[in-house]
Amino acid sequence: MNASLKRVLITGEGSFVGTSVQKHLNQWPDHYVVTVVGTKKSEWKKVDFSSFDVIYHVAGVAHSDNGNISEEKKNRYYAVNSDLAIDVAKKAKESGCSQFIFMSSMIVYGDSASIGRCRVITAETPYSPTNCYGDSKVRAEKGLMQLNSDSFRVVILRCPMIYGEECKGNFPLLEKLALRMPFFPKVDNKRSMLYIRNLAEFVRLMIDNCEFGVFWPCNREQSNTSELVQMIAACHGKRMKLVPGFCWVLKLLGHFTGIVNKAFGNMVYEDSLGNYKDEYRLYSLEQSIKETERLSNLKSNPEEKRR
Repeated sequence: MNASLKRVLITGEGSFVGTSVQKHLNQWPDHYVVTVVGTKKSEWKKVDFSSFDVIYHVAGVAHSDNGNISEEKKNRYYAVNSDLAIDVAKKAKESGCSQFIFMSSMIVYGDSASIGRCRVITAETPYSPTNCYGDSKVRAEKGLMQLNSDSFRVVILRCPMIYGEECKGNFPLLEKLALRMPFFPKVDNKRSMLYIRNLAEFVRLMIDNCEFGVFWPCNREQSNTSELVQMIAACHGKRMKLVPGFCWVLKLLGHFTGIVNKAFGNMVYEDSLGNYKDEYRLYSLEQSIKETERLSNLKSNPEEKRR
């Protein structure tokens, strides 16, 4: 058997992140053998973990709630994002796996700052979750780090907003706005983001280097929401005019809905926090937007691919 061959099990079938990382690793079949297993029906419990070196855990309930949520939904956050992650990791350790990689989130630090204010996260910034989604990730992190040892290395990835072709969440909303609106509010905000292919390369490096600990992968450039929408529009041959003077309106709306601060708030990792000894940022911000929109266009217009 190839001594350098890493056997990777991705727990969380059908996920945007897991599927993308699997596709990335499959480019090197002599170095990685990737298997995916579902978790919704406890499929993972039937799998023999002893045949894997690395467990990459991507299963989780994403945050899509605004305002109050039911007790049932709260319990689901903790059952999936906390308890399941820890249970999978315990089985991995007992089975002799050497590494466990967990998808956490920037949300463990709480909400972004409102329009006009800046929030910079450093390595010393403490946990400050403001909802049960963030708290469930914090609980998972704490439980997982207790399992870390010389023979079982736990990696925590506190990712900001992840985007790319076929992603879900806020980025598709920005795409719709870019395609439908002739103008967009000009707001001077900054957000840390992470292109999916940059994340996939980062995960590969975590595996190759047998890493452990907490990491903050992110794009090299910080993103501005207004410029991002303008960039997306340009990829489709549209001119998007950015109109100043809307900040006071958005600030007012921010008192009534959290969506405004999600889109136009400020929250970034300090510049050095996302650095790593090996280069994982395969795409710049501009390159990643162009590639995302190119692939999205091919999917919606398959005849273009055949030309």
